[in-house]
Amino acid sequence: MDKIVIEGGRPLAGTVRASGAKNAALPLMAATLVAPGSHVLHNVPDLRDTRTMLRLLETLGASCERQGTIVRIDTTSLTGAEAPYELVKTMRASVLVLGPLIARTGYARVSLPGGCAIGARPIDYHLRGFEQLGVITTLAEGYVEASVDTVLKGNVVYFDTPSVTGTENLITASVLCRGTTVIKNAAREPEVGNLIDMLNAMGADIEGRDSDRLTVRGVERLRPVETEIIPDRIEVGTFLIAAAATGGEVTVAGCVPGHLPALIEKLRSTGVDIGETGDSLTVRRKDAGAGGRPALKSVDIRTMPYPGFPTDLQAQFMALMTQADGVSVIHETIFENRFMHVAELRRLGAEIKVDGSAAIVTGRRREELCGAPVMATDLRASASLVIAGLSVPGTTEISRVYHLERGYENMVDKLRELGAAIRTEREENQAGAT
Repeated sequence: MDKIVIEGGRPLAGTVRASGAKNAALPLMAATLVAPGSHVLHNVPDLRDTRTMLRLLETLGASCERQGTIVRIDTTSLTGAEAPYELVKTMRASVLVLGPLIARTGYARVSLPGGCAIGARPIDYHLRGFEQLGVITTLAEGYVEASVDTVLKGNVVYFDTPSVTGTENLITASVLCRGTTVIKNAAREPEVGNLIDMLNAMGADIEGRDSDRLTVRGVERLRPVETEIIPDRIEVGTFLIAAAATGGEVTVAGCVPGHLPALIEKLRSTGVDIGETGDSLTVRRKDAGAGGRPALKSVDIRTMPYPGFPTDLQAQFMALMTQADGVSVIHETIFENRFMHVAELRRLGAEIKVDGSAAIVTGRRREELCGAPVMATDLRASASLVIAGLSVPGTTEISRVYHLERGYENMVDKLRELGAAIRTEREENQAGAT
């Protein structure tokens, strides 16, 4: 198993280009199932999760081919409708094949999803929505089985809380419904908009993009499409925060600044300079003040559905706040178990207290922090530990970095090009380890 070794305390400088969005690529890849034919997706990141999705599509009978960032998926002849546990256990987004399979074949059997251990993340919203369309769902032996007796019929579906994957699954299930489906309190994330654009290009009739009310008028058939994955706003945000935490000046190119309104506002509130030019963002942290205190102000955040502060950037922002002047309060409202990185940040000298769904961070001088061996617990926690390791003096070794490989394309190489002293090493097996 690999580990990441960082010699911290160096400012980052230079330009890095954003990769395609994992959280957009996965639903778009799954959506190719809804229309037979050869689909072409551009700007697909090469990640553990996207590779898993390709294997899943092949299990269902699709033919898949990757050439760089271009992925071709031929869904002309499907031979199966089951997503096995062996694949689904490592990636929660595997559940996104449910909607397309129901729409196209009227049947699907999908293992309950896995992924990062950051909370229960139930799929109740998906199942209740499917049932509103006339789908019969059962849970048995760790699998969801969904079937349609006659035809899918449009209906009104209401989410108690906006659900990104729930919204995406319901959209793809309803595009071939008889009649009209209205999804209320739908998720508004840019990744949902990317999926809507793709489906409309395939011949679907979906209105309400970027709003919490979507109207889907069912059509008889869809056609294959060539489309592009949007830039990964979470990767972009991670690099912006890393630049702020380490100092220096970093430009993230090939992004959509409008996809990160809350993060940009919060970073500016810390005293960091951010410039926007077309499809790029440039971050510059001001020099430390008298006495070597970091020129960062403490800022409170509360994670919220889009366009609020993303839960997927909460851990990274917490790493930044460990160096800020004063006390910041970080409220996590999306997932109930997303503070597992706190214990690891404490190993680096951070002062953080957890009170229910809030983490209280007391910023410290950089010389009071120091590198140490730490362990990643989930995807975004991995990124927070990388940021912390880059910004504090000493050596930080991060184990279980396979989490990072699920969502960040060539992160170590990109950081090295920005001047970071970072490398990947093979961990030696410990005798008697389990």
